Amino acid sequence: MNTIIFDVDDTLYDQAQSFHKTFKKLFDFPHTYEQIDQVYRTSRKYSEILFDKSEAGELTKEEWQIGRITAACKDFDIPIDEQKARVFHETYVAEQQRITLFSEVEQLLDVLVQEGKELAILTNGDEEHQAMKIKQLGLTRWFPEENIFISGAHGHAKPKREIFEIMESKMGLDKSKTVYIGDSFEKDVVGAKQVGWKAVWMNHRKRIIPEGATFKADKEVHNAKELLYLFV
Repeated sequence: MNTIIFDVDDTLYDQAQSFHKTFKKLFDFPHTYEQIDQVYRTSRKYSEILFDKSEAGELTKEEWQIGRITAACKDFDIPIDEQKARVFHETYVAEQQRITLFSEVEQLLDVLVQEGKELAILTNGDEEHQAMKIKQLGLTRWFPEENIFISGAHGHAKPKREIFEIMESKMGLDKSKTVYIGDSFEKDVVGAKQVGWKAVWMNHRKRIIPEGATFKADKEVHNAKELLYLFV
């Protein structure tokens, strides 16, 4: 592969850590790691659903941001009102300003740059918020700014083929030599495969392929170390 494109959230770093720290700060009843992780996974499910509605103009950005934790807490009978949901989001954003790359991902990016591979980023989300995370992770060390694509800046989000085609056009990509790496089967694997790219599923949450899925990943890895070994 000549061009290797990465998702950001929960692919290059552990997104759950920020959620766990936020949850512990705001909810003081007894809970285990596994219980918080269930809430996290549920919030991510709702985040994707509500993000799509936000992109379609059916919800405001704030309704998406506070709605995901509100819906997740409701599923687990955890009391939360609109004000607390807003504080949760603000605290979560603050925690995300402390995120760090998986150590094996940093090694991988160093190797790929040394090998002369073309690297790029494709991430869903609000432009300002995603740019903050990209800066915090120091990704411009490996990724040229012109190769960083945030859905909020282009009006299309994964898995819509338009955002992938925008990248193809602007970067002059060769489909047969392009691979996309991401943690979401629905957004990343399906999105990449429908436009003819290779896809690596960074399935470290050990999710199950949706029933009746038309596409499948070319490779599936379950942690950052496996991802490193896939390319090194």
